Amino acid sequence: MDAMQAQAMRQLLERQEVAALGTLHKGEPYVSMVPYALAPGGAFVIHVSRLATHTRDMELHPGVSLLVTEERTPEVPPQALPRVTVQGQAVACGPEAPLYAAAREAYLSRFPNSQEMFGFADFSLFVIEPRALRVVGGFAQAWSITAADYARFMAVG
Repeated sequence: MDAMQAQAMRQLLERQEVAALGTLHKGEPYVSMVPYALAPGGAFVIHVSRLATHTRDMELHPGVSLLVTEERTPEVPPQALPRVTVQGQAVACGPEAPLYAAAREAYLSRFPNSQEMFGFADFSLFVIEPRALRVVGGFAQAWSITAADYARFMAVG
């Protein structure tokens, strides 16, 4: 993956606001939708309710996957859509956590209308730390990258 491809990945992740979240639910895959923000360094920040199935799933089985895709346009076949699949570890990020202030700021910066939900007792932040990623830039453009490479790519302005 070269610098231009890494920049395209970073721009996709910064531009999109919603990901498909895959969790393990009662031994079966379960996919839901979550808004996300990026913490400094590129970790994914989600703010979820205890009422949501995926929250309990992450507490029981922190290994998760995220899928972020480019917006569909008529001239691009669905199979050629740029996308990023993340395999990561979901960690609850309570007010006592070292990353909490930065994670909260990143989330509220992206979703300012969510401020009120931070006062709801059933909502909490989770940080998803990437372990491995698969980046697809289009047909015949796919790369597997490590967490270390991802962090390096996300640190480049």
